[in-house]
Amino acid sequence: MTEAMLVVSALDAAGYRLTGPRRALATVMAEMDGPFTAARVAGEAHDRGIRVGRATVFRTIDALERAGAIERIDLPSGEHAYVACAPAHHHHVVCSACGHTAEVADGALVALVTEIGRRTGFRIDEHRLELFGRCPSCVRAAGEGRG
Repeated sequence: MTEAMLVVSALDAAGYRLTGPRRALATVMAEMDGPFTAARVAGEAHDRGIRVGRATVFRTIDALERAGAIERIDLPSGEHAYVACAPAHHHHVVCSACGHTAEVADGALVALVTEIGRRTGFRIDEHRLELFGRCPSCVRAAGEGRG
């Protein structure tokens, strides 16, 4: 199943109506490389001849986020962006040079979150982690080693 089909399927599974504009925008978002903003989605939709207003773009982003087909990330610049991803809980590693993203499972983070809850007395209901750096391709292109 293609990424676009997965995103559209998530909308359908969450009970959202699959209108033509919503389906077209979901496809645009699923095909985006790296993190995308609402403005970038609107621009790409316009470039593809998809006639939708900004309100439709924002409503579709909201629906896709609620359906778990995209996830909001906060970039180091402070700007909010989104990435198409699996609906299971995970975290993101984002290349600050090219925008490539990778999903990372919780792994040992669960133990750390539990320990933070124990130390602070908080009942931690959810957590989110975003890591920023440079992907292997950008590190190689810069002629740098790991480190």
